Amino acid sequence: MNSGSSAAAKRSLIGDDEDAIVMLLKMRLESAGYHTFSAFDGAGALKVVRELEPDLVLLDVMMPPPNGFEVCRVIKNDSALRKIPVILLTAKASETDQFWGSESGADAYIIKPYDPVELMNAIQKLISAEEKPL
Repeated sequence: MNSGSSAAAKRSLIGDDEDAIVMLLKMRLESAGYHTFSAFDGAGALKVVRELEPDLVLLDVMMPPPNGFEVCRVIKNDSALRKIPVILLTAKASETDQFWGSESGADAYIIKPYDPVELMNAIQKLISAEEKPL
């Protein structure tokens, strides 16, 4: 437990169908003080998002239905969930894929293999933006 922080730990959902990726992200996020939850398909990710309303969602694009683009679109079209930052973390690197990531409402699109520092910087930026009053 991280007793050095007075703020409540942020909750993050990792949606990816590859166990090794989920475990790596889980270790990285938990070492940074996040509570993590996992889903291994799009339906599971949507269920967790609706039940827990996490502070951050990391989604793979290519996972069992619905895919990451579709999950992101559902989150961003739901008035109760749309403020949750969504990062698409995917091997799909084409400009077309990145367009669809943006079109689905993703707050960030990071291509695998990813730079861990880039990922953590993107997470911190999105979490910080979420905490700022309007």
